[in-house]
Amino acid sequence: MDIDQEAVLRRYAAAVEDAHTELTALDRHSGDGDFGDNLRGGLREAVARYDRPDRAGGKALGTLGDVFLDEVGGTSGPLLGLLFTEIAHALDAGGDPVAAFADGTAAGLAAIQRVGEAEVGDRTLVDALAPAADALRAGGGGALASAAAAAADGAAATAGLRARMGRASYIGDRVKGERDPGAVGVALFFWAVATVADPSADVPAPIGSATP
Repeated sequence: MDIDQEAVLRRYAAAVEDAHTELTALDRHSGDGDFGDNLRGGLREAVARYDRPDRAGGKALGTLGDVFLDEVGGTSGPLLGLLFTEIAHALDAGGDPVAAFADGTAAGLAAIQRVGEAEVGDRTLVDALAPAADALRAGGGGALASAAAAAADGAAATAGLRARMGRASYIGDRVKGERDPGAVGVALFFWAVATVADPSADVPAPIGSATP
């Protein structure tokens, strides 16, 4: 099973455009409301940079990682940049694409936890990323679809959590009832990957009305 990086970038960007209003509303519930703008802006810039005629080679997820590391603000921008960069590096190393994607996801999770120190249950993007990494590590047929479903379930579970990291931690129990926007954004990325790699996979989008 191949993973078309350009198609992933474009599908993720289109899905975030579709879900922008909902992502903004989620972030207003627990933060300053800029997550939707930051995620959409980073993806728009990554697509524009990838489409430039003077682009010096490079794969789409590497471009995505560079943009989020260097240009996207907020706490989540550089953390997502670490994830995208580690996945890009693993895919560029060759070998089975799904196994490489699994390795990159695990490396991205480790890097994010090393920098941000979040654990599962802290109500952050790690609550979606860690289950996805576990599903990929388990392997087997449909691993990408399983990872997307696990990420969506992890994001959904954040609605019942009290934030222990970041800006939302100052709000206390008032964040309960709505999902963490960073976790939802990560789940949407894994949805894009799964539906690009296998268009027949039955993987509902975790937010918005985007369809493969």
